[in-house]
Amino acid sequence: MTLRIRFAFFLLMLCQFTWAQSDSIKLKEVVVSDSNLKKYSTSQSVQVLNDSILDRNQPSLTSLLNFNTVIYFKENGLGMTSAPSFRGTTGAQTAVIWNGININSQFLGQADFNTIGTRDFNSITVKAGGGSVLYGSSAIGGSIHLNNDLRFKNEFSNHVFFSAGSYNTYSANYRTIVSSDKYSLQVSISRNSSDNDFKYPGNSDERNINGQYYNTSMNTTFGYKINANNTLKAYSQFYDSERHFSLTSPNASKTKYNDFNTRNLLEWESQLGRFTSKLRAAHIGESYKYFPSITSNNFTYGKVETSIIKYDLAFDVNDKIKLNSIVDYSRNKGYGSSIDNVKREVGTASLLLHHLLTEKWDYNASIRQEITDNYGNPFLFSFGTKYDFTSFYRLKFNASKNFRMPTYNDLFWERSGNPNLKPETSYQAEIGNEFFRKNFTLSITAYYNSIKDLLRWVPGEGGGDVWAPENTDKVRAYGAEVLVEWKPKFGQNNFTINGTYAYTVSESQQLIKNELIYKQLIYVPYHKLTGSVAYNWKKLSSYFQYLYNGEVYTTPFNNRASKIKDYNVGNIGVDYDFGAKNSYKIGFQVLNLWNENYQPVTSRQMPGRNYTIYINLNF
Repeated sequence: MTLRIRFAFFLLMLCQFTWAQSDSIKLKEVVVSDSNLKKYSTSQSVQVLNDSILDRNQPSLTSLLNFNTVIYFKENGLGMTSAPSFRGTTGAQTAVIWNGININSQFLGQADFNTIGTRDFNSITVKAGGGSVLYGSSAIGGSIHLNNDLRFKNEFSNHVFFSAGSYNTYSANYRTIVSSDKYSLQVSISRNSSDNDFKYPGNSDERNINGQYYNTSMNTTFGYKINANNTLKAYSQFYDSERHFSLTSPNASKTKYNDFNTRNLLEWESQLGRFTSKLRAAHIGESYKYFPSITSNNFTYGKVETSIIKYDLAFDVNDKIKLNSIVDYSRNKGYGSSIDNVKREVGTASLLLHHLLTEKWDYNASIRQEITDNYGNPFLFSFGTKYDFTSFYRLKFNASKNFRMPTYNDLFWERSGNPNLKPETSYQAEIGNEFFRKNFTLSITAYYNSIKDLLRWVPGEGGGDVWAPENTDKVRAYGAEVLVEWKPKFGQNNFTINGTYAYTVSESQQLIKNELIYKQLIYVPYHKLTGSVAYNWKKLSSYFQYLYNGEVYTTPFNNRASKIKDYNVGNIGVDYDFGAKNSYKIGFQVLNLWNENYQPVTSRQMPGRNYTIYINLNF
């Protein structure tokens, strides 16, 4: 195990050494589709995962982010429920933004990252740190941006992906693009399924029981240029899934869970001189059925309908000063087994400023006033600045106040919900250092986050399967993140080397023997490390991925006897392109290369070494 950690650190050190030898200077351009994210997040850490990375990884958002970012995941088994911990926060403090709209579940307050396929999107962007001014409640630890970018040029292309692997695991995706200078259409259909009945690694004869799942999704994106100044865009997504939850013991009851989600968004963009106007209307539907026993037709259920209307007016005062005003209103109504037609309305008004003081120095300043019918009228702000000291070094600073409301499940979940919960607020600050040379970037960010009344679910006294939500009065989270990327080229030999490292302290104040002591939050590792090496020679490509998660506590008082041990996982893959004019790839992957026996969550076993073969056609 130690050798594997040393190997990963070696890759990071190799990158730094090579950077020191390089003498060519060039800034790397970050391309993101969300114009406000690009314009008002220049002082924060933003990581873009493009389509080549999406194709290389497994189709779940959990797998993609686990192996490529600093985000830690509390995954209840392969394909089961999955929640992120970003900068030591909970899953509900990471916002998932679909084409500019927050799609966190109104039940959970968070997205289940194993219910989001990655192959339906052109790119996925990860922004670390507070973003409540732009994206509202839950954008405290960071935000994940799922992007469907439209191109207006003559194009007709098709993409087909199909894979088959161990445990009857299948994944298929078809995507087509039809466009001209007047319109653009993208359609993507995906299907993933698995028996998921793997044998536990090691000497045990146990198998994963009741873990089968499937999911089907369809994304449609359409854009039409009415004239030179007006464009209509429509985004639509349907998602349907069924998961049988893996058992924690052979005698446990077999359960299953059905999801059905719809997302629809219409956008009208107008250019009027220095003004850019965007009017958006969205409808998001989410529903579930939970069967406590698959041998019975009895189930609990819930459904929430959310309507959003958002108006964004941008004004370029001159080449150096840009202003944005945003007003939006959202209304949701939920009902179900434990929810009786509960309605929630939130209205907000935001003002954003970006000012380029010099070619080397700029800053952003933003404010947001929320008006809620349940939790007062919080005032939020953010301020950030960056300065290029030299042609290879940049300093960033950012500070913000953020806010999150309790969710429907927090308040009303049957037998566990707590209607007396208070909203949480946080103040945070970060300092980032960026170094860049030709084909190389290194980013080091330190942060501090103070949270009051943190909303979280914790196990009951003595542990067990019964969890309940609570407010934790004082929480402090601080740490550092490192991101590196290097793309050397030697003749026809092309390498891409990436690495991330996160050191995270996230502590709540506990009263122990009449003394207030800070204890690490449950399921937050002090250390997380990822690394990858991709090699390309002519039409042959290969890669290696590495993931290390440090040990985590599972009880609020940090009982060492019940902590989960650290683990290392590695994947390796190779493919060959048989195409001449078009790309026709066939590939092979080995996942969990050294058959690591690990559990991200207590009694939630992950599979050992397994295999996948795939074809990837672009024509």
